[in-house]
Amino acid sequence: MPCCVSGKRKVIGMQKDSVLEMRGIYKTFYSVKALQNVDFTLREGEIHALMGENGAGKSTLIKVLTGVYSKDAGQVFLKGHEGPISIRSPEEAQKAGISTVYQEITLCPNLTVAENMYIGRSKGILTNWHKMNAAADKILESLGIPAKAEQQLGSCSIAVQQMVAIARAVDMECKVLILDEPTSSLDESEVAKLFRLMLDLKARGVGIIFVTHFLDQVYEVCDRITVLRDGQLVGEYAIENLPRVELVSKMLGKDLDDLSEIKSGDEEANIGSEIVYEADELSSVAARFPFHFSIHKGEVNGFTGLLGSGRSECVRAIFGADKVTGGKVRIDGKDIHIKKPRDAMKHGIGYLPEDRKRDGIVGDLSVRDNIILALQVMEGFFGPISKAKAEKFADEYIKLLEIKTASTDTPIKSLSGGNQQKVILARWLLTNPQYLILDEPTRGIDIGTKIEIQKLVLKLAGEGKSVTFISSEIDEMLRTCSRLIVMRDGKEVGELSGSDLTQSKVMSTIAGGAR
Repeated sequence: MPCCVSGKRKVIGMQKDSVLEMRGIYKTFYSVKALQNVDFTLREGEIHALMGENGAGKSTLIKVLTGVYSKDAGQVFLKGHEGPISIRSPEEAQKAGISTVYQEITLCPNLTVAENMYIGRSKGILTNWHKMNAAADKILESLGIPAKAEQQLGSCSIAVQQMVAIARAVDMECKVLILDEPTSSLDESEVAKLFRLMLDLKARGVGIIFVTHFLDQVYEVCDRITVLRDGQLVGEYAIENLPRVELVSKMLGKDLDDLSEIKSGDEEANIGSEIVYEADELSSVAARFPFHFSIHKGEVNGFTGLLGSGRSECVRAIFGADKVTGGKVRIDGKDIHIKKPRDAMKHGIGYLPEDRKRDGIVGDLSVRDNIILALQVMEGFFGPISKAKAEKFADEYIKLLEIKTASTDTPIKSLSGGNQQKVILARWLLTNPQYLILDEPTRGIDIGTKIEIQKLVLKLAGEGKSVTFISSEIDEMLRTCSRLIVMRDGKEVGELSGSDLTQSKVMSTIAGGAR
């Protein structure tokens, strides 16, 4: 791999147990200082969390390390190389022993597991299919990955696909493994399997950089934490020396007494007796079993359960996002028919979908056009919203929700995940819904924005709006909801409120005396 020694800065050798060191890294995009004098050290055989809000510089630092971006200044040292190295492309990074597994799988689902493991590597083993499959099976077995070489990758779960990507990196003898939000689409059991694999690699001496927004996971599996904020290094800490609240404080740059103190305690007193929406034996092509559901004016309730439990299918049926196959629906006590999302919108229902990239944003459209999208649908083809009116609406909600964007004309795909989520929220708030469904509104976004969204949900409820809130994080549900419907295997298995709203009660209800 091409390497060069900088003559501008004195070269100091690496620490004895380090596998990677980045020193004094700078990166500027136009006038924006994305990284300013950032240091990062990864030791052999450790799992190191890289933490920070969206826009803190985590992705930029990783892209500098893997050759996607060229750094403006600084040095990168890697074990086995004399002096600082210069990595000019992801291919060079892989050859040097630096591999990345992204949140969104970049392998080919139509190929076999073995083909994905060896694709692009044209020497030796690829000339013999039998040897390739045998070698792949050997690696999979040694890492405890539940897949076979000749199995089509697309038939594997997302978790297994990620493990196959890790197996590919291991077979390429990676020294540094970067896991970028690997658990955001996994359920609890799949996360446990991934963690076992990570700990196995750690025992083999691989240094792992773990990027995640899940604090519980950081404290479960990591050894050290590096915190970035606004492109600068806040500090590097041993996991046992940094309590969670202090970590959040460092990420946000301000003191937080207690993340749990979001509710004021009087939310239930504000819930009205009026039932805004009620479903009786509602079913859809996706919801496997009919369900009952109701929500009161000013109430925040939620569906909880493991991934695949049926929680998202329920709210999609409520909104008409999936074809409704049976049941009755009443709004404000009157029987109505919701066959498609536009019917729901006309009856004052808004819906923020689970997958914002696939079902939420229109990436090539501007922030302004994404904000007015739902209102324009309701106005219809013959009621176009003028440019001046659209600009006014966009400016109003950008200010209200503190959306960080260069202008209303900025394509939404260039915004951070948290700001994209705020734009979708703005879209529905603009329609003034009486009932708002939020499915995973805080997934993959930074802690500061999570807290803002949770507070906004409670504020909307205080103003008399009804909200259904879904999150994979039980703590988050407990902070925002006054009632939880617990789902398992497509069925409702419990309803919790009041003193029963505890993590242990939720988990035991989900488990349901598991066999």
